[in-house]
Amino acid sequence: MSVSILALVGSLRAGSHNRQLAEAAAKHAPEGVEVELYEGLVDVPFYNEDIDVEGNVPAAAARLREAAGRTDAFLLFSPEYNGTMPAVLKNAIDWLSRPRGAGALAAKPVAVVGTAFGQFGGVWAQDEARKAAGVAGATVLADVKLSIPGSVIRFAELHPADDAEVVTSLTEVLSQIAESTAAAA
Repeated sequence: MSVSILALVGSLRAGSHNRQLAEAAAKHAPEGVEVELYEGLVDVPFYNEDIDVEGNVPAAAARLREAAGRTDAFLLFSPEYNGTMPAVLKNAIDWLSRPRGAGALAAKPVAVVGTAFGQFGGVWAQDEARKAAGVAGATVLADVKLSIPGSVIRFAELHPADDAEVVTSLTEVLSQIAESTAAAA
């Protein structure tokens, strides 16, 4: 069974270490697992029920929902901004939670990982992302975790895809998501 995982990156910065971490996941995905990095979160407007009207949903939000509808599972990459997840990631979760009870996240496995400069690797933000995804109806894989501290130093000259320890950890995360997805099928 092939498993498709949609990666949503909570940092819009061109040199984002979380984006690099997502690239590493896509590059080193185990056989039978495909990781697609979603491009376009920057274009998704802030969630507003007034614009979430059937037949008239903003194109960027519709594209996000379509991509999410085609995937088996999600892997969220969250840096930590002021102790919580970035607005762009929360906004994606909000759009994917609708319509309530039947959104694209509903009952699909979601894992949250990430890296941050601080000594804990963004665990507060990742916990908040898990909470939001769970409230949105996702099946949160609470035990599937990867928080990499000291990103600015650790990845100053080394891309995460070339860091053997990171690659091993990411591969394990992807395998756990694939196992959870297969068990749910």
